[in-house]
Amino acid sequence: MDWNKLISTQRLGMEDYSASALQEDRTQFQRDYDRLIFSSPFRRMQNKTQVFPLPEHIFVHNRLTHSLEVASVGRSLGNLLAEELAPRYPDNPFIQEIGTIVSTACLAHDLGNPPFGHSGEAAISNFFLNGNGAQFQTELNEGEWKDFTHFDGNANAFRTLTHQFSGKRKGGYALTYSTLASIVKYPFESVKATKQKFGFFQSDKENYFRIATALQIAQMGDGSYSRHPLVYLVEAADDICYQIMDIEDAFKLGILSYDQIKELFLGFYDKVAEHKTLEKIEDTMQKVTDRNEQISYLRAGVIGKLIYESIRIFGENENAIMRGEFNGSLIDRLSTVTATAMKTVQEISVNDVYANRSVVEIEIAGYKIIGTLLEEFVTAIMNPGDQYSKKILSLLPGQYKSQEDTTYHKIQSIVDFVAGMTDVFALDLYRKIKGISLPGVV
Repeated sequence: MDWNKLISTQRLGMEDYSASALQEDRTQFQRDYDRLIFSSPFRRMQNKTQVFPLPEHIFVHNRLTHSLEVASVGRSLGNLLAEELAPRYPDNPFIQEIGTIVSTACLAHDLGNPPFGHSGEAAISNFFLNGNGAQFQTELNEGEWKDFTHFDGNANAFRTLTHQFSGKRKGGYALTYSTLASIVKYPFESVKATKQKFGFFQSDKENYFRIATALQIAQMGDGSYSRHPLVYLVEAADDICYQIMDIEDAFKLGILSYDQIKELFLGFYDKVAEHKTLEKIEDTMQKVTDRNEQISYLRAGVIGKLIYESIRIFGENENAIMRGEFNGSLIDRLSTVTATAMKTVQEISVNDVYANRSVVEIEIAGYKIIGTLLEEFVTAIMNPGDQYSKKILSLLPGQYKSQEDTTYHKIQSIVDFVAGMTDVFALDLYRKIKGISLPGVV
């Protein structure tokens, strides 16, 4: 792959459009960033669970704040890579935009996630695997069926950004090819997925193929594609933030103690090779006595360390990445001390944080709420002549009304609707449909 081809201002759905030759106040990639910031799907993430339920009095991360932090880390990673590449590509003005491209892709990486955290994905899949959605398997081909039974937020993010919903413009948000390619962590369709994850639905694969061909992304022997190289930076930014920030949230909620967090964060430093850094950290900790501020300071240091390690790993493996031969993530290649510390964080997260009662409770609620909404709306769209179905379908916003009359597209329009809901909206609609609450009645 070639950086001169990988970074392009061509926009999906606007291929015949040429940017003005006049001096603009924003670059094309900055326009992508701003377009996402002002979009409805981005705003809705403020009411979507990241890991913990959204409590009244203690701030924890939601999908929106998580995405903003990932974008901040992604910008740093992209800017560092641009510094490395700029001397090698002096005639390419887009190299300096890598930080913006990565940051924008980071903003978008969770746009397709349904309500109620990661359990939302599992709840959608479960409806088709074990619920009433199973009856539609014979009406779908293998790829269409796996799109639902292996529902993936990554693929749904690509769809959210690129699909022309009813009444909307061609190309979805009409983002640049480079930004769109940078969010596709798994550049293959569901039939090629060996695990749950894949990059795009059957309905959207032609859009990805068009982008990949234009950017000359390396194609593999089985017809799937390599990752766009910037995907590795987006993934690293996400890995860094959710691992580290979930631990900080666990401290704020009293799930993990101050001493546990301090030990975890200091574990990222080599006590011999980095003793001067540790002395500086200890000196600062003596001056700043607020424990929340101390934890924030330690967290910031760990994130900075992981950013520089990730760029080092990218540089050491750039040739393999550009050939499409690099396997795994940048975080998988951390140095021994850092890798050990990250593994400890992951183990504690699984055993103590993600298994916390409050997390499990919202996951269970998510299964019930999402399953019920899918049951009501899928049944209605497949039986639109029934009086009750007509009332249910009247609640479906116009943009989600399918223009194609196939079983696949009908069901997908409902999945689009449910996956785009916030936690609060999904709960409220569930209660009203079940008769638990009524409009205007307290």
